[in-house]
Amino acid sequence: MSSIKTIIITCLFLCNFLLVRAQNQTNKEPLSDVLEMLSEQYQVRFSYADEHVIGKTVRLPDEDLSLETLITFLQKETHLVFQQIDTNNYVIRNSITDTQFLDEVLITKFLTEGISIKTDGTSEINLDEFGILPGLIEPDVLQTIQALPGITSVDERVSNLNIRGGTNDQNLIMWDGIKMYQSGHFFGLISAFNPSLINAVSISKNGTSAQFGDGVSGIINMHSSDSIHDKVQGGFGSNLIAADGYIKVPITKKIGVQVSAKRSLTDVFNTPTYNQYFDRIFQDSDLTQQNSNRITQDERFYFYDVSAKVILKPTPKDQITISGLKIFNSLDYRETSIANSFSQSSTSKLIQESMALGFEYKRNWQPKLQTTITTSLSNYDLNSKNNDVSNNQRLIQENDVRDNRFEFQANYQINGNLNYLGGYQYAEIGMSNLEDVSNPEYRRYVKEVLRAHGLFNEVSFKSNSGKTYARLGLRANYIEQFSDFFMEPRLAINQKISKNFRLELLAELKSQTASQIIDLQDDFLGVEKRRWILSNNDDIPIIQSQQLSLGTHYKKKSLLVSLEGYIKQVEGITSRSQGFQNQYQYTNTSGSYTISGLDFLINQQFDNWSTWLSYSVSKNDYTFNDLNNGIDFPNNIDIRHQITFAGTYSINNLKLALGMNWHSGRPTTGYNTENPIAIGNINYNEPNSSNLSSYFRTDCSATYKFKLTKKWQAHLGASIWNLFNTKNTINNYYQLNNQNTVTEINTQSLGITPNFTFRVSF
Repeated sequence: MSSIKTIIITCLFLCNFLLVRAQNQTNKEPLSDVLEMLSEQYQVRFSYADEHVIGKTVRLPDEDLSLETLITFLQKETHLVFQQIDTNNYVIRNSITDTQFLDEVLITKFLTEGISIKTDGTSEINLDEFGILPGLIEPDVLQTIQALPGITSVDERVSNLNIRGGTNDQNLIMWDGIKMYQSGHFFGLISAFNPSLINAVSISKNGTSAQFGDGVSGIINMHSSDSIHDKVQGGFGSNLIAADGYIKVPITKKIGVQVSAKRSLTDVFNTPTYNQYFDRIFQDSDLTQQNSNRITQDERFYFYDVSAKVILKPTPKDQITISGLKIFNSLDYRETSIANSFSQSSTSKLIQESMALGFEYKRNWQPKLQTTITTSLSNYDLNSKNNDVSNNQRLIQENDVRDNRFEFQANYQINGNLNYLGGYQYAEIGMSNLEDVSNPEYRRYVKEVLRAHGLFNEVSFKSNSGKTYARLGLRANYIEQFSDFFMEPRLAINQKISKNFRLELLAELKSQTASQIIDLQDDFLGVEKRRWILSNNDDIPIIQSQQLSLGTHYKKKSLLVSLEGYIKQVEGITSRSQGFQNQYQYTNTSGSYTISGLDFLINQQFDNWSTWLSYSVSKNDYTFNDLNNGIDFPNNIDIRHQITFAGTYSINNLKLALGMNWHSGRPTTGYNTENPIAIGNINYNEPNSSNLSSYFRTDCSATYKFKLTKKWQAHLGASIWNLFNTKNTINNYYQLNNQNTVTEINTQSLGITPNFTFRVSF
């Protein structure tokens, strides 16, 4: 505790010192903030792709400029083209050859800098402009999106994000157009995607574009930059878990290369942050389970990721990009145990890795027509080898995924109001699972392959006044093996009903063929229990969802109030995909869940302050014909109430954040204390008929940017997760011990977790 207190005191002293220094510094304002201010001042609308304004800053223009002079000033300052569509509407482009029907940014600086809401219902995160959030000192992609209403992680893992009551495998996660099956480092506590090269992140909870299949709960779509910079840019730095660096090199005016890498420090030295992460993630695993025969234990854990992108622009109308990504987690632990009165040593291993490769070719045939051809390969491997000396047994488990895809799409801007997007997609997905036991000898290997074809068409409409936006799409999926068609309509409507009010209607039908299941709770050393499998149209059905939401946004100057109600039903889930640890742990059946809820948010912003309060209420119930006599019962991740209260303060280059998170306890299943055991098994109560204690956590963070030289900048940051070290139980279950009595197992959340970062860029 003394080291943690020292870090806290140091952070507070550092913030005070930096605050004094920050008073005398002035900087340009982010272009997105300036555009929002000018829109109200001049009563005009600016439409743009986020990648065109990310990282750009501009001096505030004089207030008495005419509109014509203002546009000239902005073009000179930003080197962008401001194309006038009509009297009150401008489109911002990189060049005249850009072909893009742009979704208007409805709300900029949502909660903090870099987060915006668009008229099609999606949320956008620009990492280059990202401000600060409580507990975060770097823009961790999957941690950041949990600030959005309706998105949480009930077990604090970014690899287990729950979007409106769904499990993580129901989220479509894409990196540069490639579907990803692994999303976390440290087995889920840290995002595996290096933010240094990620340009923007788009999040959709409903009303998704027909372009996307899969992801019945939500879509997280990450893009790296397609720009070739005039000069070399780069940076490097470290926090208390990992070190990373990146570089962007313009080989020529037509060829650019981007490379980033991150590697953990966990196998070099231990920090308070690492110790907290280790205790959290390896609870109730083979590393921490009690073993009376164990004498010593020594573990080695590390991770890394490497990403690269090559951008070629041979002509003003053509663009070719090649993207690659490698993610790797490795855990080795050696234990010495007593077996047959002799001391014996054994080594167990767990490796989790992903490789992704994508190729994209864009062609602007004319100012209104653009085509895109994309191919991608995505591999995921989870392998473990568990040596049990006391039982003289060796267990090997493997889960492999191979995903190959091809896509062609055309984007045609019919006129200033209408845009058409259509195309074809092909996917071939193979998944295999292996179990190999030495004593007794047993081997099971299962491999399945699915091929799917997708056709999509959608039309987007924007009125001249900017009051109406609508997108109507239809996607048709055909599964070869089952000869099944799935028709999936999509709808997004945004209507301005007064100067400050907008209504939003979103609806969609979706399906997906891949999901994760848990065979046994101690699979893969009890650390990564889930394995990917494919639907077989029998005991593992194709998952289908239908969702409808209606919301309203009230925005007047710096005040934003949002209210959104939704209902979602997901059918075809299997009991093994839900992680039951009660009487249904070994049951294999299929069913559904239905969730209805309401998300409320109020966000007040001042010159340097942003504060918000969000509240979500929902009811999430299972329906399994073969479970609980067919009667509905609460979902394992049924979080009825959730509240977030947070604020940020920025002055020049200093940013501070403080926030509190509370939610009601997740459901759990108790047992009959008067008659705890029946027929050799635990005598459970009704499923999920009780709840854990409520969850509460307070986080804080501070960052400061300053110049080292004319070309070099530095970034300093400190954060504390769970500032008051609140003890939160995030999961519990029961098991029979060797004395045939019931033992309760509790999983605790992260305790007080400090972190510190320092990085430089040029």
